[in-house]
Amino acid sequence: MSAETRRSHMPNEDTFKQRLQRRNLRGGVWSRFFSLSLIIAILALFALFFNIVNQAFGYAASVSDVNITELTPSGDLGTLSNDELVAILTQYQERRLAVYIRDNLSRVDNSVYSTLPISESLTGSNIPEALATLSAGQLTTENRAALLVNNLSQDQLIDLVQSDVIGEDILEAWSLSDSLFNKEMIDATVAEEYPEARLYFRSWLSFDFLTSPGSSDPIQAGIRTALLGTIWVVGITILFAFPIGVGAAIYLEEYAVQNRLNRLIETNIRNLAGVPSIIYGLLGLAILVRSLSGVTGGRTILSAGLTLALLILPVIIINSQEALRAVPSSIREASLGLGATKWQTIWKQVLPSAMPGVLTGTILALSRAVGETAPLVVIGASTFIVSDPSGPLSQFTALPIQIYQWTARPQAEYRDIAAAAIIVLMVLLLSLNATAIILRQRFRKSLQG
Repeated sequence: MSAETRRSHMPNEDTFKQRLQRRNLRGGVWSRFFSLSLIIAILALFALFFNIVNQAFGYAASVSDVNITELTPSGDLGTLSNDELVAILTQYQERRLAVYIRDNLSRVDNSVYSTLPISESLTGSNIPEALATLSAGQLTTENRAALLVNNLSQDQLIDLVQSDVIGEDILEAWSLSDSLFNKEMIDATVAEEYPEARLYFRSWLSFDFLTSPGSSDPIQAGIRTALLGTIWVVGITILFAFPIGVGAAIYLEEYAVQNRLNRLIETNIRNLAGVPSIIYGLLGLAILVRSLSGVTGGRTILSAGLTLALLILPVIIINSQEALRAVPSSIREASLGLGATKWQTIWKQVLPSAMPGVLTGTILALSRAVGETAPLVVIGASTFIVSDPSGPLSQFTALPIQIYQWTARPQAEYRDIAAAAIIVLMVLLLSLNATAIILRQRFRKSLQG
């Protein structure tokens, strides 16, 4: 192309300035759009957190079933002995003595508890010799009272008296925002509508909430069983999904020949990452719960963990492949040139360099698994259970299922404890993510060093 032709295609100074101004204008518009998008995302996240926290704290007006001064003139249950506390439970909750023994002392499954001698079902407890051969159903009220006196601590008995005898009925609860800005209105409402009620600031998220099992009473309901179930399920999910996912990624990226079959496998893995989670639940129900029930125990923690492992496996594989692909080929070539084998190169050079990206993919996959409800519901996780899981073959419930069940209840108090459970779930998720992030940063520092 001649110089005259090139000059004819060059814009003059005015045209160039106009085009530059338009480009700058377009760039400014997109910059403002991206800034606005970030602001909207932050506001949406803030609104989410505020809505949850707003529901989990606030004033509550309550009344007790029994005035504590009727039980002890001092108003302090700590001054009573174990015999006196059990006598109160016997007077007000005689029918529940057997339940207290089962829930606090039993070491066997509830399905066989009533058929075994208490020497077997209550292993480790202080049992009189005369009662050792009796089953739970053969115990008299005096026998049950004696077992509670001898085996439960004063704090445990006080908790039972407070929850089942003194009790507490929440007449109305207010959100955190109302409690902070409309205190006068709340005082007026309580004075007019609930003159006998006690008004106090209540945190639905408390230590008792974390350590108590589920209950049909929202005041006494806790998330201990659901929290332990979630930890068990997530642990099994990571145990199976992480090594298998990373191993599959290493094979596909480092060993597999780029032929039609392997390309088909990679395409299907990417398609599986977009399959709805409920489909994995149906797969887990058909294979893990029914076909392999002899191995998994049916509707157990193991089945749930393996189902969620299948769910997040494609995500881990895809992200691990991308992390391995990002490692420069020069690292591989240098290692092989120094005499290392292919496996030594992968293990000592490639995998450590890719590990930050691998852990990032694991964080994303784990975040999806922790909050899943549909697969767990399909495979038959319990919606109400009070016995803690003791192993991979135990029946279980999980925090997402517990939250779903509570939000479906009509009582307002269940929405409050659901908000508290959501906070716990988010803290658990952030803790798991923080652990992965710390590991990722350590790998990065070791590479830089």
